[in-house]
Amino acid sequence: MSALSKITGVLPALVTPFDENENFDEGRMRAIVDFLIGRGVDGLYVTGSTGEAFMMSPEERKRVLEVVTDEVKGRVPVIAHIGAISTHLSIDLARHAEKVGADALSSVPPFYWGFSQDQVVSYYTDITASTGLPMCAYNVPLAGLFGFDMIKRLAEIPGVEGIKYTAPTHHDIMRVKAEIGSDFVIYSGADEMAMSGLAFGADGIIGSFYNTIPEIYLALYAAVKAGDMAEAKALQEVGNAVIFFTLPRNPIAAIKRSMAWQGADAGYCRKPFGNFYSAAEEESLKAEFRAFKAERGLTGVNFLDAI
Repeated sequence: MSALSKITGVLPALVTPFDENENFDEGRMRAIVDFLIGRGVDGLYVTGSTGEAFMMSPEERKRVLEVVTDEVKGRVPVIAHIGAISTHLSIDLARHAEKVGADALSSVPPFYWGFSQDQVVSYYTDITASTGLPMCAYNVPLAGLFGFDMIKRLAEIPGVEGIKYTAPTHHDIMRVKAEIGSDFVIYSGADEMAMSGLAFGADGIIGSFYNTIPEIYLALYAAVKAGDMAEAKALQEVGNAVIFFTLPRNPIAAIKRSMAWQGADAGYCRKPFGNFYSAAEEESLKAEFRAFKAERGLTGVNFLDAI
């Protein structure tokens, strides 16, 4: 059994709280970690896309991970995203992640320059050779999607034990399990397709909205595991309603505000992301969500019930 296979369930792609001046807010981060663990999440995925990793310096990324692992204190597994364009930088972040107690690594492929498949394979090979932690590759449109043949190549690298699969081609999840092996771990990364990913064989789900509506996705995960697909579908519909309403409204900033309404103030985003700085802007967002809740007749969504 791979080390990564012990990390399953619902894992928020953790937000990173910044204060009004765009500085990392350690106090808010500690409160968020406790909030999510208290809600019952199964692990945390740190400094990924939702965590605004590419808005931060390497030193800041390290500090965020240090604070998270210190606050978690082994209560749930922590996957540290250490992706960068430079192998040298990613190895530095990977070694630091191992030193501070992360349980696994994850990385987008190197992007921007259009690296060849051989160069991408070399990137993952070099990183996994640098630590003893398992690696979860990250298949995401923002950094370039892997085809099935590429996933097979990555799976042959010692230490690459799974993939975060954020693509709509969920038939490949089933194919990966069949052709690469059932112990190659797959995390479904599209929040709006969590039910589908799990139904096709994903071992867990990693996503942005699990920061603010974890109760919906924890119940969805349990329903799929229990074989109650009608309940899972109903929960996915609730999740999707929230997601598609939020996406046009500065989504990461809106997620952070909706966490605050539940007692876990997640601060602000770094520019050029938008924010809701003033009380009037935030009240306007609340009013939109209240109207949305009433129109859809939604119940059991914590942050909507809180406003």
